[in-house]
Amino acid sequence: MRNFLSVSDLSRGELAEILDRASILKEETRRGQWRTELQGRTVALLFQKPSLRTRVSFEQGVRQLGGHAIYLSPAEVGLGERESVPDVARVLSRYVDCLVARTYRHADLEVLARYATVPVVNALSDLSHPCQCLADLLTIREKKGGLAGLTMAYIGDGNNVLHSLILGSAKVGMHLRVASPQGYGPRPDVVAAAGEDRSATGASLSLVESPQEAAEGADILYTDVWTSMGQEHEAEARRRSFEGYRVDAALLRLARSDAIVMHDLPAHRGEEITDEVIDGPQSVVFDQAENRLHAQKGLLSWLFAV
Repeated sequence: MRNFLSVSDLSRGELAEILDRASILKEETRRGQWRTELQGRTVALLFQKPSLRTRVSFEQGVRQLGGHAIYLSPAEVGLGERESVPDVARVLSRYVDCLVARTYRHADLEVLARYATVPVVNALSDLSHPCQCLADLLTIREKKGGLAGLTMAYIGDGNNVLHSLILGSAKVGMHLRVASPQGYGPRPDVVAAAGEDRSATGASLSLVESPQEAAEGADILYTDVWTSMGQEHEAEARRRSFEGYRVDAALLRLARSDAIVMHDLPAHRGEEITDEVIDGPQSVVFDQAENRLHAQKGLLSWLFAV
């Protein structure tokens, strides 16, 4: 049994295998062919946070693999409040074959995984968003024909999305430049955790404050919201700190002429990205959103094959 709490849970070969599975499943889905890897299996979607892409893509993905998904809202479970996290893990393990959890605290995911006897998948936590990273890498590979040697410029907050991109880019040999205001960069332990993979693949990581320095000659521009769920009380302070970190037409012109623009959504249009860019010809944002479905199908298919 395998869990998927972080991109670091995968070897470089396993990550490549999941992306390959995702590509095959995507093509089959477009031909109207569905698989049966999850035939007779049930997946519980345990969510503490609201979701559009994560919930719909997992529900559809499970269905297209022949399984059944059950959505459990915060009010129905009360994770860690109405019922302890270990007890939730033990009970759900008696009912379902996989637990997909979207939590506020990564520590709760780790407790779920410790006590569950079925695979646990991280659908988002405060530390990481590994399923988003799978979709991102799948999208880049489709648009650029590969991953190794490309340069991504990430402009914005050192959040869970960035943490997963740091781990993922190191495993595939991609160069990552991160531009964040002082005090808003990624966690040092995440940076260190990717060091071995960077050495093995020749990937690099640069942490800078200038968005222009990060974007210069980049193959990919990536941004995310300045204020994530749970940080609403910091919104005004963050808007002041991140002024100048907007992905706009001027910043995009610094990247390569064939650069693609990415955002994991939802977007705060006019803050971290302009309408002109997110709706422009270089944006792959909605292809990226679609690929949550295919990447997660690749993951689930792999989890039940190992």
